[in-house]
Amino acid sequence: MKVKYFIYIIIFFLGGSFLQAQVKFEAKVSKKRLGINERLRVDFEMNKDGDNFRPPAFEGFRVVGGPNQAISNSWINGKRSYSKTYSYFLAPQSRGKLNIGQASIEIDGETYKTTPVQVEVTAAVAKPKDGNNADYLASENVHLVAEVSNSNPYLNESITVVYKLYVSNEVSITNNWREIDTPKYADFWSQNIDSRGNYKIYEGKFLGEDYRYVILRTTVLYPQKSGKLEIEPLTLDVPIDVKSNRRDLFGRPLMTRVNKTISAGNRTINVKPLPETGKPLNFTGAVGKFDLDVEANRLQLDASESLELSVRVSGNGNLKLFDLPTVKLPSSLEVYEPTRDDNIRTQRNGMSGAMVEKYTVIPQFKGNYPIRPISFSYFDLETESYKTLTSDELIIEVENGPVTNATSDNTTAGNKQPVVLSQEQFKYIKLKPSLQSVVKPNFFQSTLYWSLLTAPLLIIPLFILVGNKRKQRLADVEGNKLRRANALAKKYLGSAKKNLGDKASFYEALERALHNYLKAKLNIETSDMSKPRIAGLLTEHGVSSEVVNEFESLLKSCEYARYAPASNVTIQKDYEQAVTTISRIDKQFQ
Repeated sequence: MKVKYFIYIIIFFLGGSFLQAQVKFEAKVSKKRLGINERLRVDFEMNKDGDNFRPPAFEGFRVVGGPNQAISNSWINGKRSYSKTYSYFLAPQSRGKLNIGQASIEIDGETYKTTPVQVEVTAAVAKPKDGNNADYLASENVHLVAEVSNSNPYLNESITVVYKLYVSNEVSITNNWREIDTPKYADFWSQNIDSRGNYKIYEGKFLGEDYRYVILRTTVLYPQKSGKLEIEPLTLDVPIDVKSNRRDLFGRPLMTRVNKTISAGNRTINVKPLPETGKPLNFTGAVGKFDLDVEANRLQLDASESLELSVRVSGNGNLKLFDLPTVKLPSSLEVYEPTRDDNIRTQRNGMSGAMVEKYTVIPQFKGNYPIRPISFSYFDLETESYKTLTSDELIIEVENGPVTNATSDNTTAGNKQPVVLSQEQFKYIKLKPSLQSVVKPNFFQSTLYWSLLTAPLLIIPLFILVGNKRKQRLADVEGNKLRRANALAKKYLGSAKKNLGDKASFYEALERALHNYLKAKLNIETSDMSKPRIAGLLTEHGVSSEVVNEFESLLKSCEYARYAPASNVTIQKDYEQAVTTISRIDKQFQ
């Protein structure tokens, strides 16, 4: 038994190493269908280096380029990836189905051969397609397709249009495409089910070749008229990365980005009209599969009480595109306008859910009131025939309230009897209302009207007066300069003014204000503020000696106040002198 397990382990490891070292050698063509005036590119690609490469004879073709050799060798996450390619460019010599034979190569002493590839050569095309042209390769490897679920639907039958973007393995794209033309869906009711921002990549086939694709959008359509209807194309601008003939240092092909405008193309839908045979008179355009329910939340109540009657149509189909059947009630029942309560979802297979109309009903008299059955007709797509649904009859029993012969359908006009009214019948009516006149005075004769009319005439002279005052103020250069000087003085002496009642705080704030003013005006630091330097700088800027002496006197007062007592009168005098001095300096400063 142990020997048996040991053999299994050896086989497992040998098989794993064999799979790891498996050699791939295959032939790839740029296209399998081409005109006789076009060129074909053939790549012989292997994942392991070999010797003695022998190309096929290329019967029916003429070699116009190659062989070109490219080698790619890279390490990703500790795993080596190797690729070696021999490329040939061929010109077909005749029309028909031609075979590209087997190429062979020796790898590790073993001979490997490619599988033959068949291509079809057609008549010459108007514009030869160059297999090395990036624009051509981009257009041949990226396709936008509109897949229609049903191209021959009935009128008001749902169809689904799925827009798929197919991308071959030869190129790559990003999700930076943008729409440049969006379908309008004329003659259709439409709703988009977008996948924008959450695209999932699928593997699939396109024209028999392996492709990747994403679903860009799903649109649900309901045709609104019969005949041939056109579905406008969706058009995108897509950036596409295409392999070029250039290689990097490691032999890998460099990519070229091309922006291509691709379109899904027009699609024609042949819409069948609904059959006239068997069409019910009450048919309002419902197509699908539906159920009808008519319910009341209560069937027994008293007069003047209310009940809720609901008409519900549910199922799958064009729920938003037809009207619900109406309810006919006896005239003795007071009925309010119905309220709508819809719960409809639109998915790939169309609309589903329910439409509900709710009626508020209030009986006025005692008796039994029948709600006759109502019918609803729709066209069933499964059986392709019309079907009619009928609700059950409901009986509303009003137990207490005034009595009238009109409560029964069997009452005849010749047996009329007086109505016996309840004393509570008109209890809710207000007999002494506080009514006010609704007649409004004429606006054009009111005080407000004349005020609004004359106000602009009074405001215009006021604006003119204010404007003239402003011009005079701006023209007064000396006055403006004085006002700016006073404002600047008050700005710097604001803190000192707040401390007029506290000698120590006042002179400390006053000294700080004078120093800050000098810093701003003379651009000097506190350490350079000696009295001779300050006097010299102020004199250089055009300040008179009298004002300079007043400023020095202020600085001395601040210094003496630390040691000598000062009265409130002295403090107020020093503050006023500081305001005046700073104003005069600012006015004379040049």
